[in-house]
Amino acid sequence: MAMLRKRRQDDIDPFSDLLFNTLLAFVMLFAIALIAMNPKAKTGVIDAKAEFIITVTWPDMNPNDIDTWVQDPGQNLIWFRQREGGMMHLDRDDRGLANDTLIVNGQQIVNPLNQEVVTVRGYAPGEYTVNLFYYESKTNEPVDVTVSVVKVNPRAEVVFYGTTQLARKGDEVTAVRFTVGGDGRVTGVNTLPKSLVQRI
Repeated sequence: MAMLRKRRQDDIDPFSDLLFNTLLAFVMLFAIALIAMNPKAKTGVIDAKAEFIITVTWPDMNPNDIDTWVQDPGQNLIWFRQREGGMMHLDRDDRGLANDTLIVNGQQIVNPLNQEVVTVRGYAPGEYTVNLFYYESKTNEPVDVTVSVVKVNPRAEVVFYGTTQLARKGDEVTAVRFTVGGDGRVTGVNTLPKSLVQRI
């Protein structure tokens, strides 16, 4: 009988129970901490990065087609038939009113905005050239085109903003040339002519 009582006391040792329960609590807290530190990944999210954004606009509802040509220091050239080059990308080729019609809920909607955007996602030291080309004319009239170049990082800074006129179909104008240093600083902003279209 004394032996049975001793075995029962050994089976129910309060110190062992306390130790086991404490260990179990630490394991549970560790598991909760791991879940909290590893949130679910966002699917389908792509962080767009840009160093410079070049925007070319001409009057709303103008049917004429103005093209943007940009050359980087590595002689990479982007235009509507070569939308990527180096670290540059032509986000949209706007053809006046030709591609501005959308169908929404069965109704035809016209987007009046004429705009082309070039994103420079990284930069190499050297000169960048932004040219405008009067590709197609529906009105046979001059078109005023506005160009802005904005340096995005580390904060937004307008490098260039100006308006130039393209007189007739086939005209090419250098809107701006600028030089980027190794430290990202922009110098040498000018509008000296340099043909890019003739290279093709």
